[in-house]
Amino acid sequence: MEYGLLGLIVLIADIYAIYQVLTSAASGGAKILWTLLILILPVLGFIIWLLAGPRGGRSVRL
Repeated sequence: MEYGLLGLIVLIADIYAIYQVLTSAASGGAKILWTLLILILPVLGFIIWLLAGPRGGRSVRL
């Protein structure tokens, strides 16, 4: 039972990330790769997406 709440939080975070990926302006291939990464590695994939994921028009270019 102690892992139930943590699992629910991870599930909600992953659903949010997948929704953001699918509604982003990224290419179809990028959307598929990000979605697979989030589904295969739920916690790590979400963290990587937060740091380097497609941001639409909000990303900063160096």
